[in-house]
Amino acid sequence: MRQTGQHFLQIPGPSPVPGRVLRAISQQVIDHRGPEFAKVGMQALNGVKTIFKTEQNVFIYPSSGTGAWEAALVNTLSPGDRVLMFETGHFATLWKKIAEQLQLKAEFIEGDWRGGADPDLIEAYLAEDKAHEIKAVCVVHNETSTGSVSPIAAIRKAIDNVGHPALFLVDTISGLASLEYNHDEWGVDVTVSGSQKGLMLPPGLSFNAVSEKAMAANKTAGLSRTYWDWADMVGPNKTGYFPYTPNTNLLFGLNEAIDMLHEEGLDNVFARHQRHGKATRAAVRAWGLEVLCSKQGQESGVLTAVLMPEGQSADRFRAKTLEHYNMSLGSGLSKVADRAFRIGHLGDFNDLMLMATLAGVEMGLNKADIPHKAGGVSAAMDVLQGGS
Repeated sequence: MRQTGQHFLQIPGPSPVPGRVLRAISQQVIDHRGPEFAKVGMQALNGVKTIFKTEQNVFIYPSSGTGAWEAALVNTLSPGDRVLMFETGHFATLWKKIAEQLQLKAEFIEGDWRGGADPDLIEAYLAEDKAHEIKAVCVVHNETSTGSVSPIAAIRKAIDNVGHPALFLVDTISGLASLEYNHDEWGVDVTVSGSQKGLMLPPGLSFNAVSEKAMAANKTAGLSRTYWDWADMVGPNKTGYFPYTPNTNLLFGLNEAIDMLHEEGLDNVFARHQRHGKATRAAVRAWGLEVLCSKQGQESGVLTAVLMPEGQSADRFRAKTLEHYNMSLGSGLSKVADRAFRIGHLGDFNDLMLMATLAGVEMGLNKADIPHKAGGVSAAMDVLQGGS
């Protein structure tokens, strides 16, 4: 039976695509070797630098974020290199798996999936590496599986405190354009991101923002690469072109999305996401449920992961919510599969949309007979209206 009204896509990405971006994407494809395309390409390549907050190269790939993970590794490292990673959640684990498949020696600092990467533990680990065998530190900025944020500037300081020369690689696939991020100021060597989260686009574009130090590493890196090679991108990018067929229509959309972000103002975008995260956490706690991220100050403004009461199925609750209220919520992944659900509050999103989302969650909890208290929606409204 057809359900009336709008489907609420409240997963933590892909985020709903705004009408302006959809209209931009719907333009007729153009010659990617012609002069008209050069204007589109230069606008995209220069514009995306303002989102990463960098003056260095940002390479754009027609791929998912997984491709950008691989690109960051193969352009900077050699087989057998030691790489230090931090277990913040499912996506940190997947990045480690890719590193291992590339014959890198990926070493995990174990985490409990309840917060971001710990700068003190990273500093202590690097301090033991007297021979500087560790060639890169890889950290997930916004861990989409848990709703936790790693303190990237503090991790940069931790690396510097022990004078370690390792490259610093950061995944902000779900953080970019939603949370404050400063590639240059924070001293990141490679930042990885994707189009389908804060940039409000469909999946299909990914990014590597690259420091001068990382570009130098590209010249000596021994891992095989063809499609992902930065060196092949530099020349064509200088004039707005790409070494292979680009995703032209998503570049149309990217340019529109960047315009929208600057029209709102990036600081306003970041503040909005923080408000929505705070309001959502207030709702969760009023329901008597537990926010998965337990480290105060590291909770995400992009999404909120919620632990279910003991013995209750998160997947059954999500299915009931979808069936009765036409709303999709994110599933728990790997270690928290069926134990947690995720509420996305990112992208082109406002207070009324958040209130409708939280009302749907509260009704879904009722429909699925999940033990909880009433009043989560009211608690969130109090936050949004400045009551707390």
